[in-house]
Formats: sequence, structure tokens, C-alpha cells
Amino acid sequence: MKLLVTGGAGFIGSAFVRMMIGAGCARELLVLDKLTYAGNLENLAPVAGDPRYRFVRGDICDATLVEHLLEEFRPDAIVHFAAESHVDRSILSPAPVFETNLRGTFVLLEAARKHGLGVFLHVSTDEVYGSLPEPLEADENFPLRPSSPYSASKAGADLLVLSYFTTYRVPVIVTRASNNYGPYQFPEKLIPLMIGHAMEDRPLPVYGDGGNVRDWLYVEDHCRALALLLEKGRTGEIYNVGGNCALPNLEVVRRILRITGKPESLIRFVADRPGHDRRYAISSRKIQQEIGWRPETDFEEGLRRTVAWYRENAGWVARVLSGEYRRYYEQNYLNREAEIRRLVRS
Repeated sequence: MKLLVTGGAGFIGSAFVRMMIGAGCARELLVLDKLTYAGNLENLAPVAGDPRYRFVRGDICDATLVEHLLEEFRPDAIVHFAAESHVDRSILSPAPVFETNLRGTFVLLEAARKHGLGVFLHVSTDEVYGSLPEPLEADENFPLRPSSPYSASKAGADLLVLSYFTTYRVPVIVTRASNNYGPYQFPEKLIPLMIGHAMEDRPLPVYGDGGNVRDWLYVEDHCRALALLLEKGRTGEIYNVGGNCALPNLEVVRRILRITGKPESLIRFVADRPGHDRRYAISSRKIQQEIGWRPETDFEEGLRRTVAWYRENAGWVARVLSGEYRRYYEQNYLNREAEIRRLVRS
């Protein structure tokens, strides 16, 4: 297939690109990425010299650019990762998530409707289901109850994508994955943040009481699911992609400390995120039964691989931690109490 991959320089998008090029699954692959704070061309360095790969820096909200790329490249499928994807950033500044996640998705859908595609694969999140009490698990028909500007923007984008199938017969597939982890993840996310702090003997900031439960999915397992859905998925359908590994955040942090050989005394509990969902849980039965996909990477093994990667790639981490990310970190963690009070007052 000829693939147009949006957000292909980000964490999950770049893992997908590296896999598709490395496994010979793409005849040609064009990455469109704006290279915002989390987009990093270093993530694509392993495929940079491959003649099947091409990169264009640009914004999915730029309808003229998107139209030009589809006219010139004529992809068989679009794999849509591009998104503002961090909950805390969406709380601090909601406008970008709605601009990118909703308007950008609309621009892509309009171009896809005009030019025709084999598949429009929209990569979403389990956060659209909101917080679930035990023992509930959300299947693909579960009501949407997003809690943050980020998850609301993704829920809106999901519905927009599905409407283009119903109304215009654009061949869409929506996926909703649980929390991804693995190499190349931007250090604002829980696992790489804690790995970095542990390796430097710095305090590990844990929201609230650390009891918030997330299901963990190794990024390569997620990418395998997406590749299979491109080949075998039914258009107009939603597929949950879960890791079958639900753990409280505090337990994840403790496991990182054990792997890095650091003491639990480094844990520091900080003010909780406003509207912090307590528990996410999804059922992946549908993709397992229809496509034959299952997660293959045990969490402990995946976590050890991830820690090893960050240890071996200190230069990548140092470059990422400069500039924009450092300003964000100081605002979100070092001055967290004052920032929470400001948000509540406003």
C-alpha cells in the first residue's frame, strides 16, 4: 500500500512508520507532521535513507497542503495519528486540542472524500469512555463520557469520522487504544518521566494518591494491530486495542524504581489533575475475534526494554528535555499547586 501517515514523527506514529518500512509493508510512505513539541525527526532516523519514505513538514489544518499531497501522492490509505495528545496540556490550554484534533481531522476527511481511499484509519484513545467503576470494561458500543478537553476533542473527532462513513461512505476505521509505552516516548508521559527522574535520582511526582488505574500496551503491539486492521478491518467499525494489563499508577512507578535499582523514597505525591479519571478499562474481544490480534509483550518485559532504551539513548533524551519541554515541566510540576488554584478560580 501507499500510505499517508499524519503525525508520523510522534511517539506512536514513528513506531508505526519504522515497523511498516522495516517489515516491507509499505510500497511508499509519506509522513505529514507539523513537528510541534512532541514531533521529532530523530524518531524517524532509522528509515530516513529508505527510498520508500518521504517526509513533509506541515499542518493537517492546512487544507491547501493536504489537498495538494493527496492529489500528488494518491495514497491508498491515510493512517491518522496527528493530535495534541496530552491531557495536562489540554487543561492548561484547551484551544490547540480542538484546532488539531477536530478541525485537522475534518480537513483530512474532506480531502479523503474528494480523492477516494481504500481506508481512513483514525487512531483514537480509550479516554473517550471516561472513568469506569470496577468491574466494568468498555466495549466499542459503550457510551462516550470524556472528562478532559483532550478526551472530548478525541470523542468529537471519532464521531466526525464515523459520520463520514454513514453520510459519504468514506471507508473509515476507528481504533481506541489504551495507554501506550515504549522507546521514543516524549518525557511528559508517566513512564518516560518516571524513568528519567529515577535515573537522575530526582523526585518522582505522582498525582494524588497514585491509585488511578490505566491499561498498558506496548507500542509495537499497538502498531501490529493497526497494520492488521489496514489489511483485514471492516470499514465503518470501531476496534478497541488494549494491553490486558491494568495497573495503578503507583504500582507502575514502583516497578520502574525496582528496575532502575532506586528507592521508593524518591516518590513525591503532588496535587491531582483536575477531573482526573480514576480508572480506564476496555475490552479488546472484537479485534481478537475478528482479526486474530493479541498483545504479545508482557508488561514487565516491555518496561525493562523501555528502561534500557532510555539508558542507552541519553543524547536523545537530553535534546528533547531542552527548551519547550522544560518550560512546560516547570509550569506543570514545579509550580503545580499555584497553577491548580489559578485554574479553579478561572
